[in-house]
Parts: sequence; structure tokens; C-alpha cells
Amino acid sequence: MAKGCLIVCDGNNGAGKSSVIRAIEEHLISLNHQVVVTREPGGTRVGEKIRGVVLDPETPALCDTTELLLFAAARAQHLKEKIIPAIEAGMIVICDRFTPATIAFQHYGRGIPLSLVQSINSFALEGFAPDLNIILDVDPDVGMRRVASRGEGLDRMEMQQREFLMRARDGFLRQAEQSPETFVVVDASQPFEVVSSEVLAVVDSLLAKAA
Repeated sequence: MAKGCLIVCDGNNGAGKSSVIRAIEEHLISLNHQVVVTREPGGTRVGEKIRGVVLDPETPALCDTTELLLFAAARAQHLKEKIIPAIEAGMIVICDRFTPATIAFQHYGRGIPLSLVQSINSFALEGFAPDLNIILDVDPDVGMRRVASRGEGLDRMEMQQREFLMRARDGFLRQAEQSPETFVVVDASQPFEVVSSEVLAVVDSLLAKAA
């Protein structure tokens, strides 16, 4: 692959994104690709500071607009400082969450008008778009049981009400329906071996098209 690309792994909390991303990374490295693994919000010093604000359960109440703008600010910095330079250097970037999460959580979850979310996203992205969005789909009840089983405290987004998480799940699935050329949905309730096998097949298909 002469030029790099961006693979996004997104979906409900507790869907197993971290494990799937490790599987993709190991697979790509075995194929001699240079890989960068990153996350949103985060990925840069600025982005990680913003992450601390938006995910910390001790953060005072954020209005929905402030939350949206903070995510967009982290993304703009992430894109210019880390993602685009890596892609231009021929690397494959794997990102834990990206624009699908903003639409799912801030539009479908919070109810911010889609046109506004898309406009702010577009301003941050400046025409850039992921090559592949892998949506790991799992019922929010199952996902939150998985999160709770880790024995760690919940972050601010994980503490949202079940109804919010259900709306966000619907948002992920609707985006996939509307953009089947760049979105793939994988049933994350299946055993991990099955999930990872399906995901790696999708990744291999992307590499084959880019070859």
C-alpha cells in the first residue's frame, strides 16, 4: 500500500473495541504494514487534555453544544497533528472512535440537529473521511454488563441513561445503512474469535482494493 489509510473501530460501550483493535494491529503488522493506533477524543497532548474534561465523571455539567465543540476541537488537532501525517507517510491508522461516534452520541443521543453536527464535523475534518468504519454492534445492556465486569469506574459517557445508549446504538446502525460503501456492522455479541475473524476479513478486503 503506497498510501496509508484510516480504519475506524466504533460502536456501543462494551462492544470490545480495544480487543478488536489489538487483533487488527497484530494482523497488519504480520503483513508488514506500519501501523499507528490512536483514539478519540485523544491521540495528541491537546486531545488527551480534552478527553480528561469530557469523560471525567467529576466534570461539572456540560451543555450539549459545549460537549460537541470539545469533541470537534480534539478531532481537528488529532487529524492535523497525527492522523494525516501518518497516512501521508504510508501508515495504516487504526482509531478507537471517530465521526460515527459524534453523530451517534451528539445527534441521536443528545438530539442536537444533524445538520449542525455534520457542519461542525465538516469544519474539523476539512474534507477528510475514514476509509473504513467498523461498527461493533451489541445491545447496550450487554455492553454495560461487560463494562461493569471490568471492575473499573465508569466514565462520563458510560454513565448515561439506557435510553441514551439505545438511541446512540440506533445512530450507529443508521449511519451504516446510509453509507454501506464505507461502513460494516459486526455483531459483537458473538464469541471474540468469530468477531475478530469477521473484522479481519473486512480489513483484508480493504487492503485488496487499495493494492
